[in-house]
Amino acid sequence: MTALLTPELLSHIGNASSPREELVTRRDIRKYSISTDQRLKKYLEGDEAPPMFHIALFWDVVEMDQLKPDGIPVDALVPKFPLERAMAGGSVIDYHRKIYPGDELVATRILSNMFEKSGRQGPLIFCEVTMKIETAAGEPVITQKITRIMR
Repeated sequence: MTALLTPELLSHIGNASSPREELVTRRDIRKYSISTDQRLKKYLEGDEAPPMFHIALFWDVVEMDQLKPDGIPVDALVPKFPLERAMAGGSVIDYHRKIYPGDELVATRILSNMFEKSGRQGPLIFCEVTMKIETAAGEPVITQKITRIMR
């Protein structure tokens, strides 16, 4: 198999985004809880954020024409790969503490790994991005690793 990941592409491993800050509001928690059909009163009243609340919290708000075909904005952290058809490869989320209204959260994303494998239908490139979310004071809140697969 010919190597698709060139030294230049591999040199991106370790690149990090600029920290992004978001203030969590009771209203945002309530909207998310209602839209995801939460049942617990603490979520519906916005006293505590339910699991997965953080997923879109730090996403850019962009116009529809700025989305890729999969509905996700272009990610400046991830280089252009020789394979372009992207698939979800999984997510691992470690919760260190709960999210509450008034929390000032800071997220940093790191291109933590990329590697290639041979699949039944040809080569695959795996790209892993780790997002670390902390409070403004530096207390760990969530660590999430998302894997995307290009074929």
